[in-house]
Amino acid sequence: MMFVAGLCSALLLCTGLASVLGQDSGDMPFNETLDSAGNVSLRWGFDSKQETITFQLACKTSGWVGFGLSPSGEMDGSDIVIGGVNPNGTTYFTDRHAVDAQLPLVDGSQDYTLLSLKEDATGTTMKFSRKVQTCDKDDMEISTSAMKLIYAYGADDSIAYHNNARGTKSVNLLQSTQRSTPSQDSVGQLEMTVNSFAVPERDTYYHCRIIKSPNFPGKRHVYRIEPKIQSGNVDLVHHMLVYACPASVSVELEGECYSGQSMYVFSSCQQVVISWAVGGQDIWMPPNAGISIGTSDDPVFYRLEMHYSNSKLSKGRVDSSGLVFHYTSELRANDVGILEVGLIVDTSYVIPPNAKDFKAYGLCNTSTFSQVLSGDPPVLNVFASLLHTHLAGRGVRVGHYRNGEQIGFLGKNEHYDFNLQETMFLGSLVQVKAGDEILVECTYNTESRKTATQGGLGTTNEMCLAFLLYYPRTKLASCWSLPEPTAMSAALGVKGTSELVALMNSSVWNDTAVGRFERTVRGLPQLMAVSVSNGTRTVDLGFIREFKSSPATACTTLPLSDGGESCAPVTAGLGLCIALLTSLISLTGAL
Repeated sequence: MMFVAGLCSALLLCTGLASVLGQDSGDMPFNETLDSAGNVSLRWGFDSKQETITFQLACKTSGWVGFGLSPSGEMDGSDIVIGGVNPNGTTYFTDRHAVDAQLPLVDGSQDYTLLSLKEDATGTTMKFSRKVQTCDKDDMEISTSAMKLIYAYGADDSIAYHNNARGTKSVNLLQSTQRSTPSQDSVGQLEMTVNSFAVPERDTYYHCRIIKSPNFPGKRHVYRIEPKIQSGNVDLVHHMLVYACPASVSVELEGECYSGQSMYVFSSCQQVVISWAVGGQDIWMPPNAGISIGTSDDPVFYRLEMHYSNSKLSKGRVDSSGLVFHYTSELRANDVGILEVGLIVDTSYVIPPNAKDFKAYGLCNTSTFSQVLSGDPPVLNVFASLLHTHLAGRGVRVGHYRNGEQIGFLGKNEHYDFNLQETMFLGSLVQVKAGDEILVECTYNTESRKTATQGGLGTTNEMCLAFLLYYPRTKLASCWSLPEPTAMSAALGVKGTSELVALMNSSVWNDTAVGRFERTVRGLPQLMAVSVSNGTRTVDLGFIREFKSSPATACTTLPLSDGGESCAPVTAGLGLCIALLTSLISLTGAL
């Protein structure tokens, strides 16, 4: 009874907060454009009292429109609604689920409620709602993790195969943030792109360009970063990063990032300013923070890193892609920084073949920050993260530890998709204090591979990284780890990476062998390395802690007053309340 009373109190408290959240933008304060052409957009909001979420899908078509939640970004297993307006003005709307690639089947239980459906010269707008947890086997629970949204539409009302009129995007529905657009007379743009670069006929190529910043009349804040992918080159551009260069870099330069004489200049630019990866769209800063440019504390030179994945070894491809910084003279309260955490990208880290579920870890202990920073240890207010692996990655979680105990997550995507890498908001500020630990866990599947997978730069190599967006900005660049080499060699009875790879490729790998190897590597001391923007670094040792299971909402049968039974999400209300509370903190910029 005490639990029920506490839950009800929490829901009553959140009822008032929900009305505050909706003051500026009605009942749907959040929005995303789902496709690069701007033909499909989504607004949404949630109501803690009713435990419902409301969507409004707008699509530039006079035909049918479809929207769904997918476990993989594909049709199979998706929870879908399809609706439209007939030529005679009548409407149609059904709750469905997809099995394989056939026309989605109508659910036995219709758990989505149509609120309005309109068609005009601009297209079709469909507004509908549902419970966060419906307890229907054909529906997906809406959780606080990133979810893969899918959409499709037709030219008329004959529901049929959509051809290319479809897409998918990862969005965190319950932990998002409103966008704040400055006045038009205060804004400008700074483009950081390559210029007509001839992409080599190589599977993986990293190209770098050092760009000098223009002179600004005063401080500016970047509030939005827009990917500018050259038409026809979406398949080539895997990721783009912009790094701050130290004062020792004083000339513009262009060439291969990690080879040749120029690599030493490129590698001196270590502090990430922003990161973007395949499948991502615009990155918006929260209303109370932005990326600082134009001051004496800001870089004069930046390094743009382009990772090209030319898997088909195409000839004659030319590219002018990059990132566009949208900035404003309307300054915000905080300067944004990025901390790169995870596993050091190195060929000595090896993942066995034929693994269904292999986990790798990268450790950061913030106690080491005082060794490379002057003054009081910083408190990092983390508000978003970009999680990154390559093709074998299936899930990424970032654990947050204090006094040896895990106290939460700084990001998680347990249905990771290499082609859908979005910067995700946490929903609230998470304070990382001096002495806290950050642990990045990456889950890989190598069942289709016959040989070991090494860490490295190529898309068939692997990475395990998280880019944490926080404020106020510090000089921190990275904090990552690798199993201590001497301990690794002793535990596995090998000398060096070549012997380790040979051993892995000559061994028989089943679930038992994969599990044993994972436990061995996890139990080793971890060599941690922390670096700052001027290249100063320090190293230390640490150990991997236990990871908590991600929280789940359970459907539980509850008694009804008439003696019957009802399937109800016991924890959904509390989870939604927390989501509302954290989103409110994000929206108001409490710090």
